[in-house]
Amino acid sequence: MKIEKCCRFGALHVLVLAALVGCGAAAEPEIGAPAPLVTVVTVAPTRLDLTEDLPARVAPVRIAEIRPQVSGIVQRRLFEQGADVRAGQHLFEIDPAPFRAEEETAAAALQRAEAALARASTHAERLEPLVKADAISRQVYDDAVSQRQQAVADVAQARATLSRRRLDLKFATVESPISGRIDQALVTEGALVSSSDSMPMARVQQIDQVYVDVRRPASSLEALHEAMAEQPSPQGGLLVSILRSDGSPYEVTGRILFSGINVDASTGDLLLRVLVNNPQQRLLPGMFVRARVPRASYPHAILVPQQAVVRIDGKPHVWTVDDSDKARFVAVELGEVSEGQYRIGSGLSAGQRVVDAGTERLAEDVQVKVQESQALAPAEAAALAR
Repeated sequence: MKIEKCCRFGALHVLVLAALVGCGAAAEPEIGAPAPLVTVVTVAPTRLDLTEDLPARVAPVRIAEIRPQVSGIVQRRLFEQGADVRAGQHLFEIDPAPFRAEEETAAAALQRAEAALARASTHAERLEPLVKADAISRQVYDDAVSQRQQAVADVAQARATLSRRRLDLKFATVESPISGRIDQALVTEGALVSSSDSMPMARVQQIDQVYVDVRRPASSLEALHEAMAEQPSPQGGLLVSILRSDGSPYEVTGRILFSGINVDASTGDLLLRVLVNNPQQRLLPGMFVRARVPRASYPHAILVPQQAVVRIDGKPHVWTVDDSDKARFVAVELGEVSEGQYRIGSGLSAGQRVVDAGTERLAEDVQVKVQESQALAPAEAAALAR
């Protein structure tokens, strides 16, 4: 009997102990999930100058086609092909013999006209006192005066003819009208040339300054004027960088000539003419280059990293963190992209903290753990998100 009672009291003790243990486990508080860790960027207004690289072509500031003003046989070429020439430099020599002979003929005609003038003048002077004394008729004297006047006109005509013949003789030596670089000769010694020829003898191009012609949509003209107002230059016009094919810039800078703007009626493109100083003559006519043209300028732009933008139904949003470290979902309006950052048109203001990594674990009003960062690179942001 005593053994049975002991067993009953032991079983009761076990049940009571089990109940106490179960109550203790239920009474312990549940441990909550840790606050998500996010990195934030504090946005601040900054100046943003946007540019675009456009294909362009180099053209000379001035080009002169060397053409003969007289007809004749080319005797000599007086320049090195591809060399720099100066204004007034002799380039070709046309056979001067025919023009020299015509000059001598014109000089002899002038002498003859001057002799006739001297004779007519002497004759009129001799008749003047006779007509005053009524020794001769007035008609005879008037005829003598008329002959003298005609002789004066003949002398003037002979002098003009001589000047023309001398000018033809001068034109037998073909000169460069401008300074610049001359191309190859398009005629050879012994060729017959004429002022009516369709093909020039050579071409001279001024390339110490060149034009760089750029095409853009005509709709960008207003943005160009706004950029010009934001970035005035002492010479006027917008400054433009000229790039090589590998993207490296030339050691020159050009400026847009707004007086040279034209719109192509067939394509609707805007032709921008950029004037570039080319002292080392590395930009040659016909070369294809790239021009870095200003597109827009924002003195107080708000920028956020691209990875901070979340799209819901195609509409952009960003996560922000308020002063109490709680997440807020904000709709924004996006502008241009520059170096991995969006320009925010509206929705954010200076001083706000924008989450740029760790957005996958966020919800509205969730308490977060904040870590300040400086616009993480995309690879770093992706690693943090994982």
